[in-house]
Amino acid sequence: MGTFSIWHWLIILAIVLLLFGTKRLKNLGTDLGSAIKGFKSAVKDESEKDEEEQKRAENLEHKEGEQPNANRVIESETIEAGKENTAEKSTERKDS
Repeated sequence: MGTFSIWHWLIILAIVLLLFGTKRLKNLGTDLGSAIKGFKSAVKDESEKDEEEQKRAENLEHKEGEQPNANRVIESETIEAGKENTAEKSTERKDS
């Protein structure tokens, strides 16, 4: 009496079909299927986001390890504080 035989399950199935009808059970199955699809797509999206974040973190680690201006040559001109205005004036005279 502890387990159900196939006949018990068939009788229960017949009662459920009579109470709810096939149309309602079909709608229930469709809703359950769409819920499972939504769950799977949400899990897939989360795993893709995690992979993107991991790639970004790796890129940041690589960039932090490099020296920011290691390969750049910066040309500069030193101008003393008192001679700054005269340097600008001399370039203006050359242009005119």
